[in-house]
Amino acid sequence: MRKSVVLLAAAAAFALASFGAVPVEKSFTASADGSAQLYVEIDYSGGRKGADVLFALHGHGSDRWQFALQERGECAAARAAAEDRGMVYVSPDYRACTSWMGPKAESDLVDLVEYYRKKRGAKHVFFCGASMGACSTIAFAHLHPGLVDGFVAMNGMCDFVAYENFQDAIAESFGGDKKTAMSEYVKRSAIYGPDAIRVPCAFTFGMKDDIVAPYSGIALAGRIKALHPELCHIDIDAGRGHETAYEPALEAFRAMFKSFDDAHPAK
Repeated sequence: MRKSVVLLAAAAAFALASFGAVPVEKSFTASADGSAQLYVEIDYSGGRKGADVLFALHGHGSDRWQFALQERGECAAARAAAEDRGMVYVSPDYRACTSWMGPKAESDLVDLVEYYRKKRGAKHVFFCGASMGACSTIAFAHLHPGLVDGFVAMNGMCDFVAYENFQDAIAESFGGDKKTAMSEYVKRSAIYGPDAIRVPCAFTFGMKDDIVAPYSGIALAGRIKALHPELCHIDIDAGRGHETAYEPALEAFRAMFKSFDDAHPAK
């Protein structure tokens, strides 16, 4: 019996590997500075050319492996959503572990999006993230609306000018503090330009979140929903802290993808 179980497990692992549904670490040369940058890919498409891509951005202090391997709700839901749609799932370092979507992290993601679009034929590109990854997802969607077809932001904010936590890491990422590089803080704060976001999006917030306070994110989501009600899903939980459980996280992905599908009916 034990031998049969081992053989079945080996066969299952082989089947997963055959379809590419295992985490594979990869690298690329960053256009920003010529450095080698790492990311993890899980190909739920079975190698299908032109498959949609979901980029998953890790939180502060983590790296590319967080959204590739962790079982916390946000990470597991992101992988489940990508698998359900047969997508290519990409978890980049984006200058881990204190990324915060500074200029180099931004450039790295542009490099990767262009690679998957031009070299892999990706038709649509989506983003998601939690905590710092959510802040970075919102910032990237704000900065590059033409590169993002939809996103899910869990437990994030969008006002770097007002935000006070992790200032040393953000200053390193942005190339200076608020006194010396204020233009970067304003530029990356979607709260000052909500009209730029016109793609399907979903937000989750916890009102007990004392790490990334939800208020600027709620304000942004409210403005987007007022302008484009069909595009925006908002989940606010009065009892939630700085983590979204699996079910509400998965519902956020489903809502975002439904908005996208409704706007892009199959031909």
